[in-house]
Amino acid sequence: MVAVVSFGQKKAVNDAVKMSKDAKPNFTEARSLIKGALVNAETKDDPKTWFSAGQIEGAQFDQENTKQLLGQQPDDKAMYSALAEIYPYFKKAYELDKLPDAKGKVKPKYTKDIKSIMKANMPYYLSGGAYFFEQSDFKKALDFFEQIVEIHDGPIMSEDRQANEPVDSVYIYANYYASIAASQTGDSKATIAAMKRASKLDFKRNEMYKYLAAEYQMAGDTANWESTILEGYSIFPDDEDFITNLIQVYLYTNRNEKALEYINTALSKNPNNAQLLDVAGRIYETGYKDYAKAEDFYKKSIAIDGENSEVLSNLGRIYFNQGVQRLDEANNITDTKKYNEEREVALNFFRQAMPYFEKSFKINPEAQDNKIALRSIYYNLAMDDKLAEIEKSMNQ
Repeated sequence: MVAVVSFGQKKAVNDAVKMSKDAKPNFTEARSLIKGALVNAETKDDPKTWFSAGQIEGAQFDQENTKQLLGQQPDDKAMYSALAEIYPYFKKAYELDKLPDAKGKVKPKYTKDIKSIMKANMPYYLSGGAYFFEQSDFKKALDFFEQIVEIHDGPIMSEDRQANEPVDSVYIYANYYASIAASQTGDSKATIAAMKRASKLDFKRNEMYKYLAAEYQMAGDTANWESTILEGYSIFPDDEDFITNLIQVYLYTNRNEKALEYINTALSKNPNNAQLLDVAGRIYETGYKDYAKAEDFYKKSIAIDGENSEVLSNLGRIYFNQGVQRLDEANNITDTKKYNEEREVALNFFRQAMPYFEKSFKINPEAQDNKIALRSIYYNLAMDDKLAEIEKSMNQ
């Protein structure tokens, strides 16, 4: 009875493969037959069973792919879904095929065919990933790209690879697109793993370092955020984005001296970077309360880009805040002469601030800070008409 059952399962394996290769193949029935053999005690440890399961999936892939090669319309979903199932079966078949027999000898029967089929199919895995990516099924897309990586790095492909053999382009692209697909799944761990691999390969490498750094930033991993940017900067020192991102790291972690160090490095290469000049101004204004240096950097930024409403407001604020401070000090003076002198100093600061806030307001009339500052300036300078206009704007 045992012999009969064993023979029946082995026959089912042969029948399943034959059924998938008929002129009119029945893939549903073939899969049903092979699944029984995959769990049966008599056949589940036979490499032929697993190899046959992969053959069935390969038969459907080949059928649809042939249509494509002949200029006909294939069933893309069926074609690529079948392709995705080949490697898991072949992987198990390969492992069993490498086990020693009863005499302790390893005599693989299917390894050569497995390697040949996997090598021939590799480019199609990229197409499969692209297909599911276009369908917004990012997990399936990621699975395709990750299969390429696993096949390439695993023993099926790597054991015959020469030490100085160049990295296959399919593998390089797979790592890159795996990173992109993973980032769409919302799985931060998978995304970081894929991006770390891709950042070591010579394809859009600087871009990948930036993506990886951004992923660490979103994950709140400040240490790896910084180390990734530093590593990218060491490889691509002429890419200003890395310096900009380092400055962002140091501002975020309140390390103003380090931020200024890299700002100065960036400005030595590009002294006309209005954005960096503005950032330096903010550091001196808020971090060190050094209004003179802040004023100098803001003025340099405006000289390059005089239409930036935010920088105009920043410079206006330098004068405005000093005016408020001096006015408060004046209000504590009892001597009328000294009071008037100190008040005039405060009003001069307001007069200096006014044109910058007015221009910023003209460029960006929705910015509430500009309106608040201008109302205070017009009030203190007794500019009633202007005060009425700005209050009307604030009430609209």
